[in-house]
Amino acid sequence: MIKKITTGLLAVIMSATYAFAQCGAYNDAIKPGEKLSYELKFNWKFIWINAGWANMSVDTMTYNGQKCLRTDLESYTNKKIDFFFKMRDTLVSITTEDLVPLYFRKGAEEGNRFSIDNIDFSYKNGKCIVDQYRYVKGKDKKTKYDESSVCVYDMLSIMLQARSYDASDYKPGDKILFSMATGKNIEKQTLIYRGKQNCKVENGITYRCLVFSLVEYTKEKQEKEVITFFITDDRNHLPIRLDMYLNFGSAKAFLTKMEGNKYPVTCIVEK
Repeated sequence: MIKKITTGLLAVIMSATYAFAQCGAYNDAIKPGEKLSYELKFNWKFIWINAGWANMSVDTMTYNGQKCLRTDLESYTNKKIDFFFKMRDTLVSITTEDLVPLYFRKGAEEGNRFSIDNIDFSYKNGKCIVDQYRYVKGKDKKTKYDESSVCVYDMLSIMLQARSYDASDYKPGDKILFSMATGKNIEKQTLIYRGKQNCKVENGITYRCLVFSLVEYTKEKQEKEVITFFITDDRNHLPIRLDMYLNFGSAKAFLTKMEGNKYPVTCIVEK
């Protein structure tokens, strides 16, 4: 609890700083200069097809006069798949060095749909303030303003924070609840720890992994898997495989190349 301050101005500053700090996390896993490359595969009539690539990088930048981290994620389908389903997604997330979300943008060309999500995060009087807008080509821009008493994240900043979680005390079935801005709304999300599992990726290397599931709940309150994450069971917590359950089928992303990781990879089971 913040100590009561007699000066009104100082009270505002202190409460804003408190909310700002509480939305961050100690960054133990991510170093600027980290670059990860993935191969995407789609399931098409019981056949897995090489569908495209994704690249993620983390670097430093100055944002509003402050040294910050910028995370970029680009994903795109190859020309053969473009005929069936074209995807060109570009995501940018800016956080403080201790992973407090400040800005997020997603530009997405998916099939015949082009959209832009833009999210600004700010912190004042113990509140997380979220300004969002979504533009879909051919439609009016929709805006949304929220003040939340809990921290709100975007899809990249929550992934960065999750990589710094200490999972040593987790038990299978443990749930992590958080709020995420989607560009349109703020939604309650649930991440479930599934336990440890060995996972072999496309380069032939088998890693010992921590497994998490992002789930949704139906109107009947049944659990619906959205994405399963496999992250290395070492201090890097590198996402090496993602299983995605889509409306038109399923997709997987396999890590093919890593560089600039903060620590040596110590969870390799077999090369």
